[in-house]
Amino acid sequence: MKSTPPFRADHVGSLLRPESLKRARRQFAAGEISEDDLRRIEDDAIRAVIVAQEAAGLQSATDGELRRESWYGDFLEGLDGLELFRPQEGAAFKSGASKARGFRCVAPIGFSGHPMLGHFQYLRSQTRVMPKVSIPAPSMVFFRGLANVVNRDVYPDNEGFLHDLGDAYRRAVRAFGEAGCKYLQIDDVSFAYICDPNFQRTIAAQGDDPAKMPALYAGLLNAAIASKPHDMVVAVHTCHGNRQSSWMTEGGYEPVAELLFNEVHADAYFIEYDDERSGGFEPLRFVPKGKTVVLGLVTSKFGTLESKDTLKRRIEQAAKYIALDQLCLSPQCGFASTEEGNLLADAEQWAKLALVVETAREVWA
Repeated sequence: MKSTPPFRADHVGSLLRPESLKRARRQFAAGEISEDDLRRIEDDAIRAVIVAQEAAGLQSATDGELRRESWYGDFLEGLDGLELFRPQEGAAFKSGASKARGFRCVAPIGFSGHPMLGHFQYLRSQTRVMPKVSIPAPSMVFFRGLANVVNRDVYPDNEGFLHDLGDAYRRAVRAFGEAGCKYLQIDDVSFAYICDPNFQRTIAAQGDDPAKMPALYAGLLNAAIASKPHDMVVAVHTCHGNRQSSWMTEGGYEPVAELLFNEVHADAYFIEYDDERSGGFEPLRFVPKGKTVVLGLVTSKFGTLESKDTLKRRIEQAAKYIALDQLCLSPQCGFASTEEGNLLADAEQWAKLALVVETAREVWA
């Protein structure tokens, strides 16, 4: 098996919140328990999911994002100059599920520390395998369009805003490295979204040019990892959205593949491939030697367990376009990108992760 990340059997990061933690969050919001009480309950839940990840045979562990409301909002709230707001309408998921959460610039964008550094240090202190942290990509800041985020009193032009955003991320990545992080995942759903013509029309309606956006996403990612430690592995994850077992967009990766795999200075990619909405494996032909792709073949959206033989056949199909040694296996996304979680049981989540480990051991024995 592979001894450096990403591992042959890996996962995107978020895990279902236990009911005890959901209850504690409600109690905290109602003023019934203190912040210290909530932190102790979070710590207990995180220790339990770390033990479960190790028991499943995974070589990396996350904190399950159990301290977060969502995969992206909690991190962005910790950057200087951004203000959270809740627009009347949320993102258009296929199920109709929505939890509107946007950001706007209220001051110069910067990085002066972040609570998630402490979250990572706690994870690192509790696991005997490789601790991994995930953060949202810079593109999530202006997901609703640059015009809806950039404050012209602070930034007269987009260039200054984008420069400071990239620099804030560069400082954040460096801070995680200084805290001991050697495995960082950056979640950039924008690359998958822009492959959907409907999303392209949405981008255009917001005043941005969809043809220019992939290069902008890539440039910001490269700015973010420009000062990463030499021994930190950076993986980029992309998918078509994940909220309560629904998704937002559809489309194969051909429109962005060459740029994503060759112009983004990442070491690896977690790519969603659990069903037909992500297209075929042909775009993997653009992956250069020395980079790794983690195939997201196992769905995190539903509890039905995949066939091991089917997973093996799909890995073989992918290996027609990229060397088998450059491939790994994982679920297509997290199990709980938001605190509500996907529509499957806790036992089904762990069965899927065990299947990933077992299949990977047989394929890359």
